[in-house]
Amino acid sequence: MEKAIKRYFPLFALPTMIAFAIGFIVPFLYGIFLSFCKFTTVVDWKWKGLENYTKIFVIDGKLDTSFLHSIWYTALFTVVSMIVINVVAFAIGMALTKGIRGTNLFRTVFFLPNLIGGIVLSYIWLMIFNAILQNFSKTIVTSQWTAFWGMVIVVCWQQIGYMMIIYVAGIQNIPGELIEAAKIDGANSWQLLKSVTLPMLMPTITICSFLTLTNGFKLFDQNLALTGGNPGKMSQLLALNIYDTMYGTTGWQGVGQAKAVIFFILVAFIAIAQNKLTTSKEVQG
Repeated sequence: MEKAIKRYFPLFALPTMIAFAIGFIVPFLYGIFLSFCKFTTVVDWKWKGLENYTKIFVIDGKLDTSFLHSIWYTALFTVVSMIVINVVAFAIGMALTKGIRGTNLFRTVFFLPNLIGGIVLSYIWLMIFNAILQNFSKTIVTSQWTAFWGMVIVVCWQQIGYMMIIYVAGIQNIPGELIEAAKIDGANSWQLLKSVTLPMLMPTITICSFLTLTNGFKLFDQNLALTGGNPGKMSQLLALNIYDTMYGTTGWQGVGQAKAVIFFILVAFIAIAQNKLTTSKEVQG
């Protein structure tokens, strides 16, 4: 039976591979091709070579820093949100595995924001932020930094509950014998956390770090609804910057596609590096 499965495995995998090629590989490769073309639709392309990539940074002989600004702004946003989400989610997860009353209720309450769509959630928070900030004669888009912290708050509020569930599952899978043995050896709470809990949670930390990292770089809905890139496109994250280039400027679809290719390479490189880093720590642990 096992030999038969191995023999016919390619046949069973073929439909999935065909669907994957049609739904991902072909559009992806065609998208790379279009990044070197000027086009309005995907069938009326005209080859332009590296012109689209040049226009990302130089327009009419002048340096355009908007894309570079969105890169470092997105990187900063991702680092801050990733740290906050994982630290808070881990802390809540630890608290909810201590056997306190109402644990299931707390888990449900913390997880609920994740069920709300990003655009709807952002519009709700937009009203809250502006209602508070109007007392100081400001709005969420008064500066790029009010917009920045507004997005951080919204994203953290939405994603902490989801990551908390993953951390709870990881904490509950730590063998109780290890914790009991550490306590018998005289380990205090800090030593228990550093030498037992965190090393055993490295696979979970890897997953949560990867998810929050990629979610931060790909963030679009909340950025669009909460700030729209204002003021003056200074709060544009990468995804919104690409969208604005693609659909906000006539004849710049090729430039937007070139930005999308750079975006993919950047996110893929960072995600792989982060995964290798956390995996190596997992092996060492």
